[in-house]
Amino acid sequence: MKQNSVGKVQTKHFSIKSDLKLSSGKTLSNVELAYETYGDLNTAKSNAILVCHALTGDAHAAGRYTNIKKEKPGWWEMVIGPGKALDTDKYFVICSNVLGGCKGSTGPASINPETGKPYALDFPIITIEDMVHAQKKLIEHLGIEKLYAVIGGSMGGMQALQWTVSYPDMMKKASIIATTARSSPQQIAFNEVGRQSIILDNNWNRGNYYGQDKAPRSGLAVARMIGHITYLSDASMYQKFGRDLQDKTELSYDFTVDFEVESYLHHQGETFVKRFDANSYLYITKAVDYFDLAEDGNLSDGLIDVKAKMQIIAVDSDWLYPVDQSKDLLAALQSNDVDVIYNEVKSDYGHDAFLLENGQMNFLLSNFLSEHHVGDVMKTEVPTIRIDSSVKEAAVIMFDNEITHLPVVYDDNSLAGIVTAWDLSKSIVEDCSELREVMTKTVKTCKSTDEIEDIARLMKKYNISCLPVVDDGSNLEGLITTDRISHLISNY
Repeated sequence: MKQNSVGKVQTKHFSIKSDLKLSSGKTLSNVELAYETYGDLNTAKSNAILVCHALTGDAHAAGRYTNIKKEKPGWWEMVIGPGKALDTDKYFVICSNVLGGCKGSTGPASINPETGKPYALDFPIITIEDMVHAQKKLIEHLGIEKLYAVIGGSMGGMQALQWTVSYPDMMKKASIIATTARSSPQQIAFNEVGRQSIILDNNWNRGNYYGQDKAPRSGLAVARMIGHITYLSDASMYQKFGRDLQDKTELSYDFTVDFEVESYLHHQGETFVKRFDANSYLYITKAVDYFDLAEDGNLSDGLIDVKAKMQIIAVDSDWLYPVDQSKDLLAALQSNDVDVIYNEVKSDYGHDAFLLENGQMNFLLSNFLSEHHVGDVMKTEVPTIRIDSSVKEAAVIMFDNEITHLPVVYDDNSLAGIVTAWDLSKSIVEDCSELREVMTKTVKTCKSTDEIEDIARLMKKYNISCLPVVDDGSNLEGLITTDRISHLISNY
């Protein structure tokens, strides 16, 4: 299928009617969330995917606006759209600006209904959990009872992970990308340096800079420069800049810009201040610092309620959220017997790889999101035996067909049970000649429409290597084996 953009899009707004109670115990009234949607919600409302954005992202994840000619495409254009991993011909994709943000959702720059002025530092401290709680209100507003998936990278991954903990029954799958289950001291330290660069800016004015000629642009620019360094890797910096000089042939021997990497960071800071609010940066980074899903220091306990099928994607060159933290999350989920897979993106891009590695991200996400049903891989032409047959007849059929499981059926082809090689061995020991005496009568079955992942879990739980596939009338349609499932998985 040809990969295309979702085309022209527009930002919508949702107002939460009731007060929003926060983790701090405080409440917010008149909360509004900016959001965008791509694709169509199906009749069953079962194809919705929530995409959660990173620290300085927004609701504009894909497409282009109708009224801005030079507007850049959405920040995750590479994976959202027809024919891409988040295929909008198949899925209904939702992305909202987080609570505390500055791109349409309620945050410190919003008007405080009690004063008629911007909140500034009167805005309460928020957490990742608060952001997710607000998103849940939006999902309910859209009439969606259960999301097909929640996906996010970096701070978006924290939100996606929080979803699986706070609302474990509200999503089928979750993809957690380039993130952590609890912020480390080093991560908190980087955020604090960024916050202090804003707070120590003479124009910050304790957050009361709205409507004034001066704003803490220098402090915010430095915060962005610090943050941006953590998004890259040493290898990517060497590849992109090396030690090349910027617009000169020799060192200046002063404090002007000498190197290309310096110029690049200055540019990142200068462009960032044009689109982001300094106070929002303070609040959102604080929410990231507070993020810790461990229960009394134990991550497994904190994730005990997770029910979704999970995917963890790490980036091998990410030093902001290193691979070890993703593997800690993996181990905690596995200890709780959660159905989880681990993938690692190979890239020199560092943390930002999940926004840049087009091929790898599309491949990993599409494989995780795609559904494979029993009917896709089951054996349809299988030998059977009538219930009034003898053990010897069963043994001959199994020997001739080189099989270890033989469905036993009534005359109308409805399933009566199953006989295995083990049952035949038992018949010799117990000197049984009638099939009815040795076959297994209470048999677990599945439907051709069941998902492979669910059946694989069932077979693993009960140590079953073969399941009969039946229709609604219990008529035998085929067999599904662990070998067939393993073959399918190995091809993806």
